[in-house]
Amino acid sequence: MSTSADYDSPTTGDDRWRDDRPISEQGENVCVIGAGASGLCAVKNLREQGFGVDCYERETGVGGAWNWRHDRSPVYASTHLISSKPFSQYPDFPLPDSWPDYPHHSQLLAYLERYADHFDLRRHIWFGTEVVRVEPAPGDRWDVTTRSAGGNGAQRTQRYAAVVVANGHNWAPRLPDYEGLSDFTGQVIHASAYHDATQLRGRRVLVVGGGNTGCDIAVEAGQQAARCWHSTRRGYWYTPKYLFGRPSDQVNAGLLARRLPRWLRQGVLHRLLRLVVGDQTRFGLPAPEHRVFDAHPVVNSQLVLHIGHGTVRPVPDVARLRRHTVQLADGTEVDPDLVVLATGYQPQFDFLDPRVLGVDADGRPRLHLHTFAPGHPTLSVVGLVQAEFGVFPLVHWQSVMVARWLRARSADPAATAALAARIEAGAGRPWHDAKVTDPARRWFEVSHVTYLRALQETLDSLEVAAR
Repeated sequence: MSTSADYDSPTTGDDRWRDDRPISEQGENVCVIGAGASGLCAVKNLREQGFGVDCYERETGVGGAWNWRHDRSPVYASTHLISSKPFSQYPDFPLPDSWPDYPHHSQLLAYLERYADHFDLRRHIWFGTEVVRVEPAPGDRWDVTTRSAGGNGAQRTQRYAAVVVANGHNWAPRLPDYEGLSDFTGQVIHASAYHDATQLRGRRVLVVGGGNTGCDIAVEAGQQAARCWHSTRRGYWYTPKYLFGRPSDQVNAGLLARRLPRWLRQGVLHRLLRLVVGDQTRFGLPAPEHRVFDAHPVVNSQLVLHIGHGTVRPVPDVARLRRHTVQLADGTEVDPDLVVLATGYQPQFDFLDPRVLGVDADGRPRLHLHTFAPGHPTLSVVGLVQAEFGVFPLVHWQSVMVARWLRARSADPAATAALAARIEAGAGRPWHDAKVTDPARRWFEVSHVTYLRALQETLDSLEVAAR
């Protein structure tokens, strides 16, 4: 376990300097990194607990990944939510009733901008400013070094009472290292570079990846490309966006509300999907090797339709690339001129020493509740979760928990000792109900209800500590 004591002393006789850099003392203020959906929520809830907040955002506007104007945004022109409105809104700021069940990404950006304006958050945000380093300082404080985005201008170091990391986890592409990749004469792009269907029109396209993004792009390629192959490594459960005329996540939530045991809910959903989707193997799709809820399903109503129309051809995993072709795991070859790698993203915390978060070889930080860093009670991460429903309610209660933890700790550290011990003991524990397939890639998946209950237990403990 890493603690502040594991690092070289940040001072040399004068705590106003660090490595020949002057330090500006910010008292009890909190630093928030990122002004996306998680960062905005953190700023708002920290302010409600009475903290001064400086939020640093490298882009020029709020919204993070949902702001299509940002270079790092992964959204493409046709992106819609895959969770319906009740699970895609902050509890204290509902989405408009007039909006569709599954809003377009431009609507969600407008929602985040309204959220920032409604709670007067912009005046706490330093736009066009990136965080270069975050380093432990004496007294569980943090030295945060910033500069203008793009690397221009002088660096500035300020000392904060706490840091909340909300830099998102959908901006650093995860790229497979295929044999022969450098020799392939066609074009290879990651899904992060995909913007709209004009990139696919008239081309022979191989889409690699069976997640929601891969399925969306395969559907668009089925409509626009001359030919489309869709490569997946395993079988998935393909859930339509509507069941019985209702958003499918609301149907699932209805089963949860009836407190049905997990095995019974799985049986009900299995039967429903067999009735609605049918036997996937007759379409050439591999059968899932796991039960529903053992990994998050793919929410897509059109992929099977386009496979049935013959405009999308499912194929196995990629084995290697040759000069003009791609060899698949079954030995067959296809000849795309465009390969789209919908292979996900890797969370990155470039401004932190990996030891601070206990990051392992697979890039997984060791956190309690995907939030608290053992050994560093004033450092937390918000938004590093992925649920079968929307994440906005989760990040809201995450940030409420962080704000109340910091307030309780500053008011009476002794009263929060029990929770501090729980943070140390619970770091790295998964918060899902079953074994998640491919844990190296899906380690931050959580079960919505299980995780919310854990957050509520922590909030209850903080309320007791505050009395």
